[in-house]
Amino acid sequence: MQVIFKILRQQPNSAPRIQNYTLDVEPGNTILECLNRIKWEQDGSLAFRKNCRNTICGSCSMRINGRSALACKENVGSELAKLAEISAAATQLVTATGGNSLPEITVAPMGNMPVIKDLVVDMQKFWDNLEAVEPYVSTKARQIPEREFLQLPAEREKLDQTGNCILCGACYSECNATAVNPDFVGPHALAKAYRMVADSRDDQTAGRLEKYQQGTQGVWGCTRCYECNTVCPMEVAPMDQIGKIKQEILHRQDATASRSIRHRKVLIDLVKQGGWIDERKFGLQVVGNSWQGLISLLPLGVKMLQRGKFPPDFEPSAGTTETRSLIEAVQKLESSSRVQTTVMTAEPKPPVEPVTSEPTYPPTPAFGWTAYAELINGRFAMLGLVLLLTLEFFTHQDFFTWLGWR
Repeated sequence: MQVIFKILRQQPNSAPRIQNYTLDVEPGNTILECLNRIKWEQDGSLAFRKNCRNTICGSCSMRINGRSALACKENVGSELAKLAEISAAATQLVTATGGNSLPEITVAPMGNMPVIKDLVVDMQKFWDNLEAVEPYVSTKARQIPEREFLQLPAEREKLDQTGNCILCGACYSECNATAVNPDFVGPHALAKAYRMVADSRDDQTAGRLEKYQQGTQGVWGCTRCYECNTVCPMEVAPMDQIGKIKQEILHRQDATASRSIRHRKVLIDLVKQGGWIDERKFGLQVVGNSWQGLISLLPLGVKMLQRGKFPPDFEPSAGTTETRSLIEAVQKLESSSRVQTTVMTAEPKPPVEPVTSEPTYPPTPAFGWTAYAELINGRFAMLGLVLLLTLEFFTHQDFFTWLGWR
């Protein structure tokens, strides 16, 4: 059968353009085989990457019909079947015209990376971000002069899924967080990062977790769009590995450690209390742990009051007791799983900073707005601040300095 390949081509310092190539193909032909035929038979200037006969290399990753994938893994038949599912109207048109309208397959370079030529992209930042998470066992842990570093089969199994990553770049290409946040290291890097966190031979777990939670360049920069899991050809599930790192961070630190951790813990606590989130408390507990944070909420609070969006009370949802019991059951299961893993470990990591030790956190502010907000209704706390600011405006008195809050 004949298929039209619409390839997005781009020369250095020029705008991209679409060029069509028509091929006689079989359904079992891979996209890479078709690209090879186009290059060998029709246009030798077409540029793309491949490194065949080297097991699974990940070199030929590109966007096929708008989805990042390996050209050597996808074939013509499966791609046309996917297109038929997406567009039934197009299938009916081909059938009605007796096949005069040829099916089309679109091929484009990967996203989130600058194009060098045609389907070849510059992956330098991709590699730099991988290096930033230090994806190798710490040097100190490798220095064992007496014997090799043994692992139990259960410990090695933890590394199987992330160890399957071939660094093809498909997840990075589709990552929405990377598209809007250039500081985010990407799902590929964090999937490899979890491999180090889970590796029993590494002795830098505490330092790694501290590094991986900084700002939005680490795990908290993930928007959980699920695109990385969808396109990964090796079923590494990068978003799941990011979630595992988050759980390790939350297990080791309490809500005073950072705003990101406080956000997660407050969310769970409020759902346990009311079945759904009490919006009046959420902002106060996440941001209002200092007077600066509470003041930052003031403009939003005033708008909510003006528009009647700040309810005077909160009514828990139906099934709150069941919801709470489910969350507590999962937390108990996770806790027992960690204890069991610790007991099974034959050669634990050096006790640099054991999980059971009391971690150190930044000192709690002397004036805890969150504690007060828990005792009184958040609505009246907001009203009190509005009144105080109003008095300061009309009387020209610096009440905040007088109260010792500035």
